[in-house]
Amino acid sequence: MIEAELKARVHDPERMRALLEDAYGPGRYEVYRDTYYDDPAGELMGGDRELRIRTVHGAGGTRTVLTYKGARVDAASGSKPEYETGVEDGDAAHAILRGLGHVPRIAFEKRCSSYAFTVDGRRLLATLVRVPEIDGTFLEVETMAKDEGDLPGALAVVRGVLADLGVAVDDLTTELYTDAVAAARGPRHG
Repeated sequence: MIEAELKARVHDPERMRALLEDAYGPGRYEVYRDTYYDDPAGELMGGDRELRIRTVHGAGGTRTVLTYKGARVDAASGSKPEYETGVEDGDAAHAILRGLGHVPRIAFEKRCSSYAFTVDGRRLLATLVRVPEIDGTFLEVETMAKDEGDLPGALAVVRGVLADLGVAVDDLTTELYTDAVAAARGPRHG
């Protein structure tokens, strides 16, 4: 599976929240605590791959997810193959990755309001994101593509949702939160 996702900077977060709620109902507010792991040589992140443990805190409780993302298959969108599974014990998952020789490269928090909906038979998720260490608010819209052949159709649906929400093409970005947080922290704190 490939995560077909586009991310944009949002200039008026409250207006965007109102548009999302009018279109898709009340959002689900959650706080993500993400830890990205790499091998000691940095070959995962250096190869545009990601290994992440995400702990999500929300009104429905706390859950932990282990995610691996392969290198980008579409440079324009930054879309990547993605494999994700729930983890029963987050502390044990962190211990397993460390025991296998992986080291935490960067950890940070994302404050998210998510809206789930369906367009053209595809399940989508629109998420307003605020990372305290990064200036601004972002909107991510994503769906899953079965494979690279399905990716153009999936991205077309995502682009349509963004257009319906009034997001300009110039506001799209492929910058990774990991890179932005590392830059904000400076060279010694990535």
